[in-house]
Amino acid sequence: MKTASTEVDAASGRTRSPGLIVAILGFSGLCVALMQSLVIPIQSELPHLLHTSASNSSWVLTATLLGGAVAMPVAGRLADILGKRPVLVVSALLLLVGSLVCALSSALVPVLIGRVLQGVAMGYIPVAVSFVREVVPARMVNSATALISATLGVGGALGLPLAAWLAQDYDWHVLFWMSTVLAVLMTALSALALPHIRDTHAAHLDIVGAVGLALGLVAVLVGVSKGNDWGWRSAGTLGMIVAGVVVLLAWGWYELRHHDPLVDLRNTVRRPVLLTNIAALLIGFGMMAQSIVVPQLLEMSKQTGYGLGQTLLAAGLWLAPAGLMMMFFAPVSSYLLTKFGGRTALTLGAAVLALGYVIGAVLLHAPWQLMLASCVASAGVGIGYAAMPTIILENVPASEAASSVGVNSLMRSVGTTIAGAVMAVVLTSQTSRLGPGLPEIPTLNAFRLCFIVGAVAAAVGAAFAFCVPGRRAGADEVTVAAEPVAEAVG
Repeated sequence: MKTASTEVDAASGRTRSPGLIVAILGFSGLCVALMQSLVIPIQSELPHLLHTSASNSSWVLTATLLGGAVAMPVAGRLADILGKRPVLVVSALLLLVGSLVCALSSALVPVLIGRVLQGVAMGYIPVAVSFVREVVPARMVNSATALISATLGVGGALGLPLAAWLAQDYDWHVLFWMSTVLAVLMTALSALALPHIRDTHAAHLDIVGAVGLALGLVAVLVGVSKGNDWGWRSAGTLGMIVAGVVVLLAWGWYELRHHDPLVDLRNTVRRPVLLTNIAALLIGFGMMAQSIVVPQLLEMSKQTGYGLGQTLLAAGLWLAPAGLMMMFFAPVSSYLLTKFGGRTALTLGAAVLALGYVIGAVLLHAPWQLMLASCVASAGVGIGYAAMPTIILENVPASEAASSVGVNSLMRSVGTTIAGAVMAVVLTSQTSRLGPGLPEIPTLNAFRLCFIVGAVAAAVGAAFAFCVPGRRAGADEVTVAAEPVAEAVG
């Protein structure tokens, strides 16, 4: 039977137009990932544009991070219960609504609401990664997984120059009208062209678990992301972090005793899954570190003696090749996954990321040098991001595939948040002034130390990845969980 415009093979559960499906999922993942860097070019102008303080306007960036962190495991669990296609369509609709709210608003509160909805749409990516294994032939699974996983980094990198160009030449609302148009296309393609298959599993959403996870995550992530602004010893920072940890501990106790938990913690502590999630946190740290440090060096005034004096648009263009590198390395990631397995690919990816930072610590005196370091680091991220969901899906039941990938994506997000906080501390630990009355700026040694910290984090991530149990000899290219394959509708 045909559903929408895509035919599904009822015997195998695989679509007969896999290239179209992968293209739609990849395009949609790219659209969602663009939201990460959409407001960076106008961040310094947000207080004026939204008629608020700089402290309040900083939440416009943080809101999307928080929305994505909460949404990824919840969206994954909903996809396991209700089916992946409905969750993909709803995620696309949330991006559409959030973009439209921001496009029509010029006040802080509605923009924050819109940005949270844009962040919640990030749940699309882990669901798409788990969905692709049900609808494409086994021979295409690794390449499709690599491509969709890469969109998370590609979208963030390409979004910066695109957003900088639009913000520079047009009204800032155009940024959100652009994302609205992309969301319309994403929603239409997801609703009309993705196959509808029976991939539901008998379960109920653990609402208490979802609320508890959301409260704990938001508290910890707010405390970590705002620690440098509020002060790491302030009551607000410590209170948020401690309260969040307490809530998460209580949440874990509850989940272990729930008959149908939001996250099966027993699966997450299995050695392959646990080590992969730890590596995800460290690789996420590494990805974000370069996104913070390199643009600052590129845009810093040449009067410092080490700043490269690039405009925001020029800096974005220097960084764009790094994003494309993740996409170009999708076939390489696929080959490594197929030939050597997830552990080798993940270890190599983390090692290449560390090498990129070592290059950055030495070559940071010209834009092309930073571009080279970013490209090497991004190649490592691309390989690692493709390997992680592969390992997770090989080691969890099919009934928890999407939620487990969502937790892995959450760990990456936590890593990026911690990186933002650590880089801020490092950059403010060694500062200087160009003259009396001028603001303090990070020294060259502070930037170099950031690269070293990133290299160490990636190297530790490689060590954890190396400890992941290897693929069994003679194992198939794609491990199929001991549950029936998704059944085609009709």
